[in-house]
Amino acid sequence: YIVSGHGGPDVGAQGSRSGNTLCEDEYAYDVALRLHRLLISHGAIAYMIVRDANDGIRDEAFLACDKDETVWGERTIPYVQKERLQQRCDVINNMMEKYLNAGIAEQTFVEIHVDSRSKHAQTDVFFYYRPEDVTSQALARRLQRVFMNKYYQAQGGRQFSGTVTPRYLYMLRETYVPRAVYIELGNIRNDWDQQRLVLRN
Repeated sequence: YIVSGHGGPDVGAQGSRSGNTLCEDEYAYDVALRLHRLLISHGAIAYMIVRDANDGIRDEAFLACDKDETVWGERTIPYVQKERLQQRCDVINNMMEKYLNAGIAEQTFVEIHVDSRSKHAQTDVFFYYRPEDVTSQALARRLQRVFMNKYYQAQGGRQFSGTVTPRYLYMLRETYVPRAVYIELGNIRNDWDQQRLVLRN
């Protein structure tokens, strides 16, 4: 179950680059689509919980901001944040229960966001897991190790400083999928971190 953060009436955090506005929900959605495609190519059954009928994977640097996303089942995304989050949790929990009843225990929930901090705060990709949940923590640490190795290979040994920490986030708390992780892709306001989002390579 892949959830890209925000969407619909909530574009999330915003950054600015070359006179263009970067909306968190668009970049989180694009990365989520790429993850979805990769998982399917490896034989996974994967669900995009937030959906945008007219936005597929886009290679242009600046993704147009819009508010037409829906949630699985073509549900309109509520304006109120708690209702918006609970809607996603309900969809995921219902699907999870259906698959558990069919004997499929190996299920994973991934939520993707882009953080917003001071413009001067450069950050690597970082991960949150459910507090006191060893399965969630193990997934977050495994992903962190993969990122560290990829950074080392691709960037000449540059150190990776992305963190793994527990956090009582609503989506982690109210979903019951056995493995869960919440990923922040970087600071949408920082010039260096923006490259992770806008450059195709």
